[in-house]
Amino acid sequence: MTHCKQAPIGITLGDAAGIGPEIIVKLFADGLPCPTVVYGDAGILDATIARLGLTRTWRTQRLDAPEAEACQAACIPVCNRWQALPADLGLGHISAAAGRGAYEYLCHAIDDAQAGRLRAIVTAPLNKKAMQAGGADYPGHTEILAERTGTAHYAMMLANPELRVILVTIHMALAQVSPAITLDSELNTIRLAQRACRQAGISAPRIAVAGLNPHAGEDGRFGQEEITTIAPAIKQAQSEGIDASGPWPGDTIFMRARRGEFDIVVAQYHDQGLIPVKYLGVDQGVNVTVGLPFVRTSVDHGTAFDIAGLGVADPGSLRAAYDMALAMTARPA
Repeated sequence: MTHCKQAPIGITLGDAAGIGPEIIVKLFADGLPCPTVVYGDAGILDATIARLGLTRTWRTQRLDAPEAEACQAACIPVCNRWQALPADLGLGHISAAAGRGAYEYLCHAIDDAQAGRLRAIVTAPLNKKAMQAGGADYPGHTEILAERTGTAHYAMMLANPELRVILVTIHMALAQVSPAITLDSELNTIRLAQRACRQAGISAPRIAVAGLNPHAGEDGRFGQEEITTIAPAIKQAQSEGIDASGPWPGDTIFMRARRGEFDIVVAQYHDQGLIPVKYLGVDQGVNVTVGLPFVRTSVDHGTAFDIAGLGVADPGSLRAAYDMALAMTARPA
């Protein structure tokens, strides 16, 4: 690792029974440009290093706090303020201990980021069922981040080299989506889209807003949300100097953005926005929580229990998330 004047990047281990430990070790082995600290279990990472045959070149270093100056060469610095996980933790299975650990690691990283001790947080995947079995009943990372930071207006953005998508609604049933699309939620998401693009170095973002209904409602024939809520939010955003347009039909808007007409797409619900991004491949996909008081990026895949411990997990998405965190913190918000 080379010297970096800013605070270290914090990487959360995620669910220790999944591929998180493996992709983190591989990320360090590939080389990192700045001090980086893992929030997780050192014993699990030691076992992963051994499993990957890297014990001659890598080891863990236990830290009480994420101090960049304390990070040693050829070490994976680990900060763990929770209890150690069982040495016989089974890989590829739901574990309440691993689920609770994933939650605790994230909370400790959030607290340090809020205190200015971390430059950004990059999260490895957690398993929601395991986390809930461990007593932390949340739909995922995003909700924990928002609650612990007291963030009222936030959004999930998925990005890869070809497409950026930000969501108005996230983890809810389709039947709940329409009532959740309000003038405020729509407008706040458009504003967050503007913020996210500027963090990415785009000075004049072109924001395309998708409709909720087929053909963007077709003038009310297939639904009223575009007329009563989405279009007025776009008009309000335009009055604030934001280059927002739409509502555009959801079946063509992503293709147009991929061709370069738009810098980001505002999607109305989870699958509308995430399917196009993930169809392009998860190896370079990055999940960004926009609106937090610090930068948080994440992999665009799950814990992959089916390949945990086999040594074949691809760290590409974690590398992309790490690189994006560095890029976003190199620029003013």
